[in-house]
Order: sequence, then C-alpha cells, then structure tokens
Amino acid sequence: MKISDTSAQDTPLDPPVRNRALRTFAIVAVAGVAALLFLVPLVQNWSRAQASVAAERLRIGEVTRGDFIRDVTVQGRVVAAVSPTLYASESGTITFLVESGDSVQAGDAIASIDSPEIQNRLLQERSRLSSLHVEYDRQRISGEQQRLESQKSRDSVAIALKAAQRELERAQRAYDQGVMTQVDLDKARDSLETAEVLHHHADLDAGLVVERLDFELQTRKLAVEQQTLLVEDLNRQVEELTLRSPVSGIVGNLLTQQKTNVARNQAVLSVVDLSAFEVEVQVPETYVNDLAIGMLAQVRAGTDLYPATLLAVSPEIIGNQVTGRLRFERPAPDNLRQNQRLTTRILLEEKHQVLMVPRGQFVESGNGRVAYRLRDGMAYRTSIVIGATSLSSVEILEGLEEGDHIVVSSTDAFNNAGTVLVND
Repeated sequence: MKISDTSAQDTPLDPPVRNRALRTFAIVAVAGVAALLFLVPLVQNWSRAQASVAAERLRIGEVTRGDFIRDVTVQGRVVAAVSPTLYASESGTITFLVESGDSVQAGDAIASIDSPEIQNRLLQERSRLSSLHVEYDRQRISGEQQRLESQKSRDSVAIALKAAQRELERAQRAYDQGVMTQVDLDKARDSLETAEVLHHHADLDAGLVVERLDFELQTRKLAVEQQTLLVEDLNRQVEELTLRSPVSGIVGNLLTQQKTNVARNQAVLSVVDLSAFEVEVQVPETYVNDLAIGMLAQVRAGTDLYPATLLAVSPEIIGNQVTGRLRFERPAPDNLRQNQRLTTRILLEEKHQVLMVPRGQFVESGNGRVAYRLRDGMAYRTSIVIGATSLSSVEILEGLEEGDHIVVSSTDAFNNAGTVLVND
C-alpha cells in the first residue's frame, strides 16, 4: 500500500533578481575599497621613491644600546720571556760541555774556550805582581833604615845643641866671676848659635826625608795596587773562558761547531728559560695608532682563556705589521711550548651603554656619514656621525635612535637617493 506525501503540493520559487544584483554590487564595492586602500600607500610610496630595491638584496640591522668592545684578533707565537744568547769572551778554540736540549741550572758550566794568549798573559802579570811586591817590601825596609839614619843625625845635633847651651852657661858664670875674658864668652855664644842652626836644619832634613820616603813607598804601593787590579781583571777574563748558564732552562741552538775557532764576541749558543713565557703577536698596520702598552688581552690556549697585558710594541713596521709582546697576568699554562701558535685578542677600547649597529658595507658606501633608515617599506637617507668601529659593530654618535632599523649592507645601488622603495 503506497502512502502519499505532499511533494505534489510544493512549488519551487526563483529568488528576486534585484536582491542578487545588490548583493553582487556590494561585494564588488567592498573589494574595490579594499584594493583602493591597499594601492593608495603603494602609489604614494612609488610617487615619493627615487629608486627601488628588492628587500632580499639588503641586510638590515637594528640600532641597539649596549657595551661596545673594540678589539683585534691576531695569531700569536709563544716565545720564552728570557732567552739569553752567550758570546765568546775571547778568541780561541771552543769546547761544548752540553748538547742542544740538555737541561741546565743557573751557573752550570756549558762551554769553555781555550785561549793560550790570555792565559799566558795572566801568568806574566802575576809574575810582575810578585816582583812589585818584592820592590815594595825592599822600599819599605830601605825607608826604615833612612829614617833611622835621619833620626840618628837629628839626635846627634840635639846633643851638640845641649852641650853648647851648657858651655855658654859655664862661660857666663866664669865671666861673671872674672875668670874668663869677653872673647871666650863670645866664642861660647857663637858655638851655641851654630848648634841651634844645625839643629834647625837637622829637623828640616828629617821632615823632608820622611816625606820623600812616604812618597816613594806610596808610589810602590800604587804600582802594586795597579798590578793587582790588572791581575784580577785577567783572572776574570780567564774565568769567563768558561761559559756558564745565566738561567735555569734548556740549551737552545749551538751556533757553531764543536772544537772550532771562534772570534771574540761571536755568538756560540743560547739558553731558553722555560719558567716564563710571553706571546709575540703581529698586529696589522691599521691598528698601530690604537696600540698602547698596558692594554688588556686574552690568549686562547685550547678551550681556556688566559688574561694577558700588552708589554711592548715595536717602533718598526715590517711587512705592513708591527710586532708586540704580551705577558700573562697569571702563571702561563704548563703545556705551552716554544713557538706554539695561539689565538690572541687585544682589547683596544671598551665603552658602556652606547648606540651601535652591526658593522657592514654601509660605512664605506656612505663614507661613515650617511645611512638609510627604514620606515613603512621606505628607506630614508639620513645623515649620521659614527664613532669607534670594531670587527662586528659601529658606534653611532648622532643621527639615529635606539630601535631604528637601517640598511647595513652596501648602499651603492641607491645612487645617493633621498628615498628608496624597498620591495618585499
């Protein structure tokens, strides 16, 4: 049995044509307004822009505020802080007592020089010194004898003076008693005067004899002292024929062959003190004016960083580089070796809380006076003043503010345009 439904009673109705047209017009109008709103800024940008560049060709950097560190990273070479070279003190035949690489202590004999000339001269001067000692002793004894003779003559004259004085006294008493004539009294007075003159001259002669003997003895003594100094100097020269290590370390290079004849002041060998190391660095010429003794540095040995100080800077530029020396602030690593290569970072300048941007080609393109600041898809030419530059950052003194974005890549393609459209 079939049950009937109401499908026969339903009649489909068509929508009004007017409502459909209005709806279509509204959709088109909304799309047109949206397109207009989107195209107006683009048209405005196009109208203002003097050039256009694709965004993928540019590198953008943000102006930030922070600590600015200006440094230079160079390769360093480990060198011994103390590495003296020994020289031949005299000409002669050298005999090495050590080999390269041997460990030595300060004061150890490491080589000797056979110099018959200086050794023979020492023997001659020693003999002359002995002869001068004999002459000095002979002069001393002779002087004592002459002093005694002079004193003997002086004493004799003194005795004669006293005798003349007593004779005059007796003559005066006799004359007073009338038993002696005036002539005899005058003779006694003359004898006294003669004795006094002789005594006076005896005193003068004795003084001159003493001065002369002292002078002659002093002359002999000075000759002995001079010869003694000469012998001591020759002894020193003979001792220097034995070369001794000035420091504790290892023997470096032997600069001449065993048993060869060497000239005076010829370099013969070196000794390396391994207890103290320094780092020798080669800094590019462009940083010469920024280097100063006392600058802080960091030396990387393996995975560790060791603080160091710039100790010396060479005044001479060789091969567009200047040589510097770094000294470790604390004991150097135990595993360092002579001539080992290490990466070294020298801190040239450090500033706190300054404006800076990543370093790029824009510095060279604008000669450090122009940058392009980005706003709403446009790059605007802006005058700037830069300060110090490092390998990674550029200090901004004027023209930009924190948070600004600028083109840090080359701006040569902008052709110094005032505004540039940046296409996404």
